[in-house]
Amino acid sequence: MGRVHKTLAMRVLEGQGVPYEVVVFPDTIHDALEVARYASLPPEMVYKTLVAEAEDPGSKPFLFLVAATRTLNLKKAAQAVGARKLRMARHVDAERLTGLKVGGISALALLNKGFAIYLDEWAVLLDEIVVSAGERGLNLRLRVDDLIRVTGAQLVDVSEEQPEYGSV
Repeated sequence: MGRVHKTLAMRVLEGQGVPYEVVVFPDTIHDALEVARYASLPPEMVYKTLVAEAEDPGSKPFLFLVAATRTLNLKKAAQAVGARKLRMARHVDAERLTGLKVGGISALALLNKGFAIYLDEWAVLLDEIVVSAGERGLNLRLRVDDLIRVTGAQLVDVSEEQPEYGSV
C-alpha cells in the first residue's frame, strides 16, 4: 500500500503532540460497522460522526460522535444541546455544511468552524477510540482523553443501543 497523505485531522493531532494510528480501509465503505469489520476492530470502539440540525432558523449544526453499535436518539440529543427539536441532516446537507463527504466527516477536521461537538458518554468506558480522519477510507485511532481535549467535545447521553447488538 502507498504512503498515506496527511489530512487536516492528522496535522491537528500532530500539532498538539497527540499520538495516533491510521486505520486505512476502502473508500467505498461509508459505514462505521463496516469499517470495524474490515479493520478487525471492536465495533463499540469505532465512532461515526453524525450531523444534526436544530429546527430553529439560523442555528448552527451539531456534531455527535456515536459508537457504530449505537444510534443517535434525537430527543436525548435535543435535550443535551438545549434545542426544542433536532433532525438528522440529509447527506447532501451534511456535506454542504461541513465541506466533507459523508463517510469522512471528522470533528478533528472541523475545529474552529463553529460546530458544537458532542461525544456520546459511552466513550468514557474506552481507552482508545477510532474516528474519521476527515476523508473516506481513513480513520484515526487515539486515546479518548486526547480526542476530548483536542476537540473540546462535551460528553452527553445521546444514544441508544441498536436492536441487533443488545447491550454494549
